[in-house]
Amino acid sequence: MIAHYRTLQQLGSAEIIIKKSRFIGFATPVKSEEEAIQFIEKIKKEHWSATHNCSAYMLGERDEIQKQSDDGEPSGTAGKPILEVIKNKGLKNVAVVVTRYFGGIMLGAGGLIRAYTDGAVAGIEAAGEIAQVLHREVCLEIDYTWLGKVENELRNREMRMGETQFTDRVIVTCYPLADEADQFKEWLIDLTQGQGVVRLGEEQYMVHHEFT
Repeated sequence: MIAHYRTLQQLGSAEIIIKKSRFIGFATPVKSEEEAIQFIEKIKKEHWSATHNCSAYMLGERDEIQKQSDDGEPSGTAGKPILEVIKNKGLKNVAVVVTRYFGGIMLGAGGLIRAYTDGAVAGIEAAGEIAQVLHREVCLEIDYTWLGKVENELRNREMRMGETQFTDRVIVTCYPLADEADQFKEWLIDLTQGQGVVRLGEEQYMVHHEFT
């Protein structure tokens, strides 16, 4: 699993008008090619009367899945520019549709490329960019006498925290960066003078807004 990647926060849409044609950009995060296809088909169904519903999506740790569609526009003037926007922004696991309602004025190949580029950018900006960063769950089991010191030290480190469980002992759940988990485990052992029991859990992606 890669340490981090940029993607979209949520479904977003925005409309722009270019020479009387309406271009509506829709952008969303997706987890699979099936989900990307379903999203595109949903937009096509909702905008069945549009002149074109052009699209592109890109998925995978190494961007191994890349698809695009001009949906009837001249070859290379719609799907490719949308895909290029996704690439240039460094986004992963994203699908974008730009819907066009023709306004009666021809744009030419260059005009179409610019229009679909701008439509894709507008949709992506509406969806909001975030970073998904790989963390690892680390659970610390301690006696109650250690809780105050541990909590204070974790606050000082600005550690991402999960649920704290209170039973006969306390179990504190933390989420350090995945590549720092082993070092963090040793730090917890030293902090509690070897009296804490530390368990490493699963890796998972967590949203970071400060990386955008």
